[in-house]
Amino acid sequence: MIHPLEQITLEEISRAVELFKSWDDFDEKTLYSSLSLVEPEKKLLKNLSDNHDVPRVVKILGVDSVQDGGFEALIDLSKNKILEVKRISTAAQVQYSIGEIWEAMQLTTGSQEFQEVMAKRGITDMDSVSLDPWPGGGIRHESIPEGHRSIKTVAFIKENLSDNKYAKPVNGVIVHVDLTLKKVAHIEDHGVVPLPKQQARYSADYQTSLREQPKEIDITQPNGPGFTINGNLLSWEGWQLRISVTPFEGPVLHQISLNEREILHRASLSDMVVPYGSADPMQSWKAVHDGSEYGMGFLVKPLKLGCDCLGEIYYMDANFLLFDGTARTTESAVCIHEEDYGTQWKHNDDHGGENEVRRSRRLVISSFCTVGNYDYGLFWYLYLDGNIEFEAKLTGIVGVSSYDKRIHNQQQDLRVSEELVSPIHQHLFCIRLDWDIDGGKNQLLETNVETVPVGENNPNGTQFKAVSRHLKTESDAKRNISPFSSRTWKVINSNKRNSLGLPSGYKFIPGNTPVLLQQHDSPVAQRASFSKHNLWATPFKDNELFAAGPYTVMHNGEGGLDEITSSDRDIEECDLVTWHTFGVTHVPRPEDWPVMPVEYCGFLLMPVAFFEENPTINLPPSCKGKSKSNKTT
Repeated sequence: MIHPLEQITLEEISRAVELFKSWDDFDEKTLYSSLSLVEPEKKLLKNLSDNHDVPRVVKILGVDSVQDGGFEALIDLSKNKILEVKRISTAAQVQYSIGEIWEAMQLTTGSQEFQEVMAKRGITDMDSVSLDPWPGGGIRHESIPEGHRSIKTVAFIKENLSDNKYAKPVNGVIVHVDLTLKKVAHIEDHGVVPLPKQQARYSADYQTSLREQPKEIDITQPNGPGFTINGNLLSWEGWQLRISVTPFEGPVLHQISLNEREILHRASLSDMVVPYGSADPMQSWKAVHDGSEYGMGFLVKPLKLGCDCLGEIYYMDANFLLFDGTARTTESAVCIHEEDYGTQWKHNDDHGGENEVRRSRRLVISSFCTVGNYDYGLFWYLYLDGNIEFEAKLTGIVGVSSYDKRIHNQQQDLRVSEELVSPIHQHLFCIRLDWDIDGGKNQLLETNVETVPVGENNPNGTQFKAVSRHLKTESDAKRNISPFSSRTWKVINSNKRNSLGLPSGYKFIPGNTPVLLQQHDSPVAQRASFSKHNLWATPFKDNELFAAGPYTVMHNGEGGLDEITSSDRDIEECDLVTWHTFGVTHVPRPEDWPVMPVEYCGFLLMPVAFFEENPTINLPPSCKGKSKSNKTT
């Protein structure tokens, strides 16, 4: 019997589409946006019997000839029937399909007006024009009627396959495409700027010289990896969890436990936003929701053995529905492997004792998604000592405009080359954590470290203390980081205590991370309200999965965390969900061009009183192996 959280198969996708086509109102012009598994209720998953019989339900999103926000179809694959087809409001529409993106590009290059504005710049070969499609960021041009689906396109020149198209941006031209009416509605022309001359090719073949190849690092596990995979069930060093890939979120971790003790029911990238802070008319409106408007999961790319992952690798494939109703497998979408992680613990006893040291290792679950010019690595790490870490790796190619000294603002548009500038911007991720510590209701606490006033018991002013506060409502839990007070948050199960009487829990350690820098009444802040705070907390609700709402195309914030928390629900002790916003404020530099070295951001979850003592105290010494030194004989 298949587990209810097993990944969607190609056969299931094909069968779901055929069932959907039997719908009385099915439209042959349908463009499919995505297909995803409707996960069973949490209480059902927690109480599965050996002979479980859980309906296998999938959700199909798409658009058709009806001029609304698209449709949502629920298909029961267990019973081979359509459960429901729901029309979606124009106020918050379904994810863009790849078919619509291609359509927007074709409408652009086929437009006589577009060809004329390009000819003004000496560009007449439409085959050399490469377009990037962009959602409007909540800023809709007056030429687009309210409720219509729309997209903007900007142009670059790519004369052959080896070119880096982003080296040659066509400044001044922004095309507004009405996807509902299937036409170019308006073209902004902000004036001609000379096309850059440099190619900025980044492949090895085009470098003037390559440095000497670094000496090989050979990672081997002669006895095989330390983890096992059964379907999508992963087991490693007492850890157990399931892994899936959804079209919106990318890799999702389910039912995370350690030594058969529950920690998290579900962990996922709920959404992200990339707001630009420049006044440049080519950049000022940009604020794409990479997760919900385009789909982080759908854009996951195959990983390359020996490059993306080293060692004994297990790859998971992912299956997706394409815009035309066919199914596609993205091979090697998720990489699972172990890696050495230095010292786990160590002590030298200077009073005649031994030098005791133990090595750490971690399990890595990773994927890479390419969204336009940027590439995002999504990495989950599990550690021997119970730590859980998430890390986003940002690379790819920074957004650029041609350098135009007439409008250049050096505080907003940073020089990355002689001919190009890159705008200041942010990448803000929101991770949703559905807690389940020791299988019970959980509480949320905030801890700040405070100085102790000088007094009788603190005459030298040397003392400080950790002060905790119970966050009891959704409004209480709207919090930001505070490096000056070493602020952390902790999720506990007050009904499960260790031998010291302390509640079992996990501490939430944020990085030095920003929040949204745009005005909080701006269109971006309304659409991506999650970006206004580093921490949010809510009581669990099945349909509250997405920090900006389930549908973000053309929306103004419907269904996002501002709306979700508007009733200020009680979270004093509940089935707790936390939402953490983190990321980077990117001030581009010349070193980011032509390809950006990886920039890192993320957070750490650390057990607190979850164990009785150091859980790795029983690690055996491992000072042998194949290591050698100048003193090896």
